[in-house]
Amino acid sequence: MKLVAVYGASGCGRGVLPLLRCQLSQANEEPFKLVFIDDNPHSPEINGHSCLTYQQFLNVDANSKQVSLAVANPFIREKLVERCIDDGIGFVQVRAPNVVELDDVQIGTGAILCPFVTLTSNIKIGRHFHANLYSYVEHDCVVGDYVTFAPSVRCNGNIVIEDYVYVGAGAVLRQGNPQQPLVIGRGAVIGMGAVVTKDVPAGSTVVGNPAKPLIKS
Repeated sequence: MKLVAVYGASGCGRGVLPLLRCQLSQANEEPFKLVFIDDNPHSPEINGHSCLTYQQFLNVDANSKQVSLAVANPFIREKLVERCIDDGIGFVQVRAPNVVELDDVQIGTGAILCPFVTLTSNIKIGRHFHANLYSYVEHDCVVGDYVTFAPSVRCNGNIVIEDYVYVGAGAVLRQGNPQQPLVIGRGAVIGMGAVVTKDVPAGSTVVGNPAKPLIKS
């Protein structure tokens, strides 16, 4: 038996698990058991699937073990990846049946591609990318590791998104050009509904239309 888990039993994880269940069922491979992992489980069972602590997951006897990391925070996601690697746990990509992927799209390990996601052409995406409902990545974009798109993110062409970036729901990233792509710096946060018209410095948070640095009172 293969043991496969969605790490994270919050709203994100509960949306990912049915996609993974469908994907594994259609693959018609060896028998599998699908569970949740949560470091602080509120119930031993969620939506008909066992919810285990990470240690309980490690203790289960199985031919192989894989996880999908349904944790939105990029930095926490990286720590969990490192934990799994240390324990010899593999990763599974989750892809909704209606994801659209066109030409020359490269995607790193462990991605989660939710329903109605579109990836057009000549795109390079790093490890453990999250693309939530109705998000898209247009042509000639480079997306780093541990990048998170909330629902309905519009990432237009010729954009470079560095590692650990979080893009809020409904944000729009305007198109760059081949000679001067729009750059979203490492660890930046793009607020919900923001319209990004120029480069965003690493580690900054921008909000509004047009997007400007968040000033904390």
